[in-house]
Amino acid sequence: MKIKAFPIWLILFLITSCSANAKELYRLDFSQQKDGDATEWLQKKGLKFKLDADEISLKFEDGKLKIKTTEEITGIIGIQFTDDKVLENIGYAIIEWGVEKFPQGADWEDGNNRLAIGFLFVLGTEKLSSGLPFGINAAPYFLGPFIGEKEHLNKRYLGRLYKKGGRYYCVANKNSTGTVVTRFDINQTFQKEFNKPTPALTSFGFQVNTKDTEGGAEAFIKRVTFFSR
Repeated sequence: MKIKAFPIWLILFLITSCSANAKELYRLDFSQQKDGDATEWLQKKGLKFKLDADEISLKFEDGKLKIKTTEEITGIIGIQFTDDKVLENIGYAIIEWGVEKFPQGADWEDGNNRLAIGFLFVLGTEKLSSGLPFGINAAPYFLGPFIGEKEHLNKRYLGRLYKKGGRYYCVANKNSTGTVVTRFDINQTFQKEFNKPTPALTSFGFQVNTKDTEGGAEAFIKRVTFFSR
């Protein structure tokens, strides 16, 4: 028997209808942008470019933000909410995204924690140790869903640093093709990991890391939407 794939709109309807009382808190949507370079639009939206992010190719194409690297690059592009704009009562996020090319050599199972695309959801303002001496690069709690190639679906991983407050999760892998719709429960995941009430979402961003890999990477994002509990 042939199983038909459900259309994206139906998946989104089923996901959101499961939490009928949830309110949309914030949306970053690339689906209506005209084809062309995306850098200026992102900057006008308040997104900041960190590390090597200026070297990442960012283009709007076919209703998506296309993200491409050809070299070894670590870049983060994100937005820091002002104190009066933080997302209180954060529940979950829905991400519509995908990977078209994985970096060769990325393998979280073997300790090479690299990725074509991943998100970082930063919670609260309490600074926790990065693992480096003298408090260098201390940061708040964060959760990092990503699309992996070889990683196990729904498995939680630790990075080389930020073991105290950072967690990474493979939410899709090479078996997921085309546009992937991810419902990532920020509130429940945080409480499970850290056994304390979930702070407000104070910033978020997406990252690319192709260090120690070959061939570059290609990924895309259509939109990310945050909902209340």
